[in-house]
Amino acid sequence: MSTIDSMPTVNQTASALVSAGATVIRVEDLHKYYDLGETRVHALRGVSIVIGQGEFVAIMGASGSGKSTFMNMLGCLDRPSSGRYLLEGIDASQHDKRALALIRNQKIGFVFQGFNLLARTTALENTALPTMYTKIDKAERSKRAAEALAMVGLADRAQHFPSQMSGGQQQRVAVARALVNHPSILLADEPTGNLDSRTSVEIMEIFQNLNDKGLTIVLVTHELDIAQFAKRVLVFRDGKIRKDDAVVNRPKAAEVLKTLPTLED
Repeated sequence: MSTIDSMPTVNQTASALVSAGATVIRVEDLHKYYDLGETRVHALRGVSIVIGQGEFVAIMGASGSGKSTFMNMLGCLDRPSSGRYLLEGIDASQHDKRALALIRNQKIGFVFQGFNLLARTTALENTALPTMYTKIDKAERSKRAAEALAMVGLADRAQHFPSQMSGGQQQRVAVARALVNHPSILLADEPTGNLDSRTSVEIMEIFQNLNDKGLTIVLVTHELDIAQFAKRVLVFRDGKIRKDDAVVNRPKAAEVLKTLPTLED
């Protein structure tokens, strides 16, 4: 049995929520304008979408298509010019910056293309960083961080520094850090952009395992082969969703890995 399989589920009520068809994300007629001098950019043009508990959604689109703006909205990093964004029923579009920061910390896990780890801090300490902004005590913070590292297969690297880990291992730490506060959704922005082909599939294996345990994942990628590991693909163009398709014959990352050569770290 793998380390991930032996860990408790990310969301204890995931199975019940999936069967009940619970909605995690609801976006209604979302518009976003940016004023650049005398020019107004209409980045999102009436986007509406529903993402249910336990979905794994990939977002694709060319530069300037609106996908990054949309992810900023989902991550409560920006607010829409008009329309609504409900996260687990909470209308995030109506909250101020302080309230949005609290929502981000409690409900959203972020994984980026850059690992953004602190160089002089161990994997365990890097993973525990988001818990510093919660009310849980030090012992619980360490416990959660250790569990999150075990979920991504790095229990034996807890005391290693980023310089002692490969790029793939550093991204696993970044994923663990995103999981440590038990988020409702995981937002991943080009998480395989700095990784080789095999390591990219290894990260997607982790995502698929987490999703199988009930975690809702939204992934931005330019790579079609990476998007195929999701269950659903949204394609943005000119600020709108132009395609919304289920993935047919979805590959299992664990099986794909068996066909790829092992690379030296």
